[in-house]
Amino acid sequence: MTAVPPAALDSQSHAASAPALRTQGLSKRFGAFAAVSDVTLSFAQGARHALIGPNGAGKTTFINLLTGVLPPSAGEVFLRERNITAMAQHARVKCGMTRTFQINTLFPGLTVLESVVLAICERQGRTGVWYRTVSRQSEAIDEANALLETLRLVGKRNEETRNLAYGKQRLLEMALALAMRPSILLLDEPAAGIPSGESAELFNVIANLPRDVTIVFIEHDMDLVFRFAERITVLVGGRVLTEATPSEVAADPRVREVYLGEAQHA
Repeated sequence: MTAVPPAALDSQSHAASAPALRTQGLSKRFGAFAAVSDVTLSFAQGARHALIGPNGAGKTTFINLLTGVLPPSAGEVFLRERNITAMAQHARVKCGMTRTFQINTLFPGLTVLESVVLAICERQGRTGVWYRTVSRQSEAIDEANALLETLRLVGKRNEETRNLAYGKQRLLEMALALAMRPSILLLDEPAAGIPSGESAELFNVIANLPRDVTIVFIEHDMDLVFRFAERITVLVGGRVLTEATPSEVAADPRVREVYLGEAQHA
């Protein structure tokens, strides 16, 4: 058996322990208003990490900085060890970072299956042959059906998107994101507008995604956050108030004061 040099072992150990995503001093100003201020965070490989905070805390702006929707005023973003601060949105997707939005962005006239097959063809660089019917994209169809099975949407595959219940539309949006085979999945209020029973189903699906996908999500429903997050970052006024486990965040009097509505009185 060939021995592995110590330097190679160190390199492999470093790669395994390196964060999947991190920021250093990330800031965004709109004129005199500081939406995000000096945020330094790291997200471990396979993390289930929630971003919470009151309205206007800078959560969505932070996600927009991660994905390249907005350029930072200062600071840097790293995907694994690669500095992607100046990288365009579409290039970040190709590097493995995808997201969903507060308001879904779907194809209302396509069926569920057609939508996912189109996303798969986009990943494969084959949208230029989209004039070929979906029925002829056999490998993409097989992959799409497997993905829909995972997200419990396979029974809806032939329905047009416009006819889906809103909760199913949010699942479809996630299917489109996962069709890009991301290593980082950013979810902006995935349960927004979904009845509580459906939102629990949605988060059960999220919780069961493979651990090679790192998940960072914004969510206002604290029951869902404390049920599914393994780490929580609390943003207030564009800054990090604390970053800890759910039990530590729940016990933090500063969080109760500024976010959970339990102001402390002297």
